[in-house]
Amino acid sequence: MPPERDIEFSIELVPGTAPIYKKAYRISGVELLEVKKQIDELLEKRFIRKSTSPWASPVLLTEKKDGTLRMCVDYRGLNAVTVKNKYPLPRIEDLFDQLKGACVFSKIDLRSGYHQLRIRPSDIPKTAFISRYGLYEYTVMSFGLTNAPAFFMYMMNSVFMEYLDKFVVIFIDDILIYSKTEEEHEEHLRLVLQKLREHKLYAKFSKCDFWIGEVKFLGHVISNGGIAVDQSKVSEVQNWKIPEDVKGIRSFLGLAGYYRRFIEGFSKIAKPMTALLEKNIKFQWTSACQKAFEELKKRKARLLPMPLDN
Repeated sequence: MPPERDIEFSIELVPGTAPIYKKAYRISGVELLEVKKQIDELLEKRFIRKSTSPWASPVLLTEKKDGTLRMCVDYRGLNAVTVKNKYPLPRIEDLFDQLKGACVFSKIDLRSGYHQLRIRPSDIPKTAFISRYGLYEYTVMSFGLTNAPAFFMYMMNSVFMEYLDKFVVIFIDDILIYSKTEEEHEEHLRLVLQKLREHKLYAKFSKCDFWIGEVKFLGHVISNGGIAVDQSKVSEVQNWKIPEDVKGIRSFLGLAGYYRRFIEGFSKIAKPMTALLEKNIKFQWTSACQKAFEELKKRKARLLPMPLDN
């Protein structure tokens, strides 16, 4: 269990909400073994416990980048009746604006960051999830809860407030330390590690990078030469199949649009595709849509680094 902190994650409900109980999803035999394994691991860490809650959300498995499976909870029912936390997530452009003149970087990735925050005891039953192996509930903040990113961002900003806009960039559980000289970086890194120690926040060493001149952060590659797109993301766009429905268009534009700062006239190029996202418009993939799709992929393939002061 994480240590007790001054703040706990809470789940405020829309007034008049009754508990929502959903049946378990059907899962194959092989996947059931993985669900059981992950439930046992969470029980051992005391991140979950057995439950008698009137709430229940089903579990499912999703594939991670490394090919392994992660057990997730489908909290759509709970999220629909949760009062939304309005704490803002930072704009990527605003974060990168801070990096002008930086030459030395370190990146720290917190280990299962969400699990380092406890849930307010009265709200624990709302997180209950159901599978073939019974009903359990989270004692720590879980992935999939609608307010988790905003609340974690609030907590991290509170911890590092005195260093923000000076030598620290925070995006949820990712920490980037940037400096103009190695001497500065030594002091900056010491201060950040000291702050993590004070607040008992733990990093995953295998996902951290220290004292480097080029760093991957939020899908970009950052160095003193500027900001470039992570080539793995370029390949992902290049290999994207033609969208077959509105959801497919939204997914493609979401990824391609993440790098719109590198593509002049992005909105104009994408217009035939974005038109299909409007309500009461029948999905019809036209030659104009195909041309826009191919043009965005072509532009993405030849993106060049952008100076940090641009």
